[in-house]
Amino acid sequence: MDRNTSRKGFTIMAEFTNGDGCGFGRLASRLDLARWQLRLAGERGLVPPPDLTGGRWSAALVEETARRATDIRSALGEEPPIGAIKAAERLSVRIGLDVERADVEALVVAGALPLIDHYQGRALYDPHDLDGLDADHVTETVRARKGALFDTVHAKGAATLLGCSSDQFTRIAAHHGLTPDQLGRYPLAEVKRLAADRDLRAAIVELRRTAALDSAHRDATRAERTIDHWLQRCSDYLTDPTANPPDTRPLTRALRTLATSRAALERDDAFEEERSAS
Repeated sequence: MDRNTSRKGFTIMAEFTNGDGCGFGRLASRLDLARWQLRLAGERGLVPPPDLTGGRWSAALVEETARRATDIRSALGEEPPIGAIKAAERLSVRIGLDVERADVEALVVAGALPLIDHYQGRALYDPHDLDGLDADHVTETVRARKGALFDTVHAKGAATLLGCSSDQFTRIAAHHGLTPDQLGRYPLAEVKRLAADRDLRAAIVELRRTAALDSAHRDATRAERTIDHWLQRCSDYLTDPTANPPDTRPLTRALRTLATSRAALERDDAFEEERSAS
C-alpha cells in the first residue's frame, strides 16, 4: 500500500508536519508506536483519522488518543504483519510440517485465518493470528495439498523445519546418513527427529548468527565506502565552482544501512557479553 494513500479515511503522511497540528511521524512518536503500528491502528479504527487539513491531527485529538496509547499498543502487539511466505515458515516451525504459501492461502479461504492488510499488492497476516491457528486444522490443510507425499518433505521444506538453508540441510542430512528418495524427498519423521536434536539446533543457530554478522560487517563496509565517496564529492564541489552538487540519495541509503548494521553488531556484542557472564 502506498504510504500516502488514504484508506478508511486514514491519511498516511510520510514526514513530520510543521505548523499547526501533528503529522504522522510526530503522532507515532507521541504514542510511542512504530510507523507500521500507527498505520495499522488507523486502518483498524484504533486511532481516529486526521481532523485538520493536510492530514494533521489537532492537539486535542492527539491528547485524547495518547490516553489510550497503552491499549493501542497492546492490541497491535510488537511484531509487524508478515507476508504469506514468512507466515508459512512460522507455521512450519510451530507445527513441524512443510507449510507452504498455498496452505496459508487455503486457510484464509477456509475462514480460519484473517487477512489483515495488503502492502504493495501482497497479503499480510498478524503473527498472533498465525500462532492461534489450530494445529490439526493446519495439518489437514497440508495433508490435502500433499496427498500421498504427506510423509516426505523436499530439502527446502526440511531446511525450513531446521531453520537452515537448503545447502546446509543437504550437508546435515548426509552427515546423519539421511538419504532422499527417487523424487529427492526425505522422510518427514527423520527430519522431525533432526529438528528435535537440541545440539544440532544450537549449532544451526550459531551458523545463522555467524552468517548474519558477516553480512552486517559487509554492509557496514560498503556503506562506509559510499559515505567516504560522497564526502569526497562534497569536497570537490566546494573547491570546484563548475562541479555539480553530489546527489544526497546514496548518502541517505548508506547512512540508513550503516545504522542498521552497527545496531546489529552492537546487539551481538551485548549478547556475547551476557553469554560470557553466564
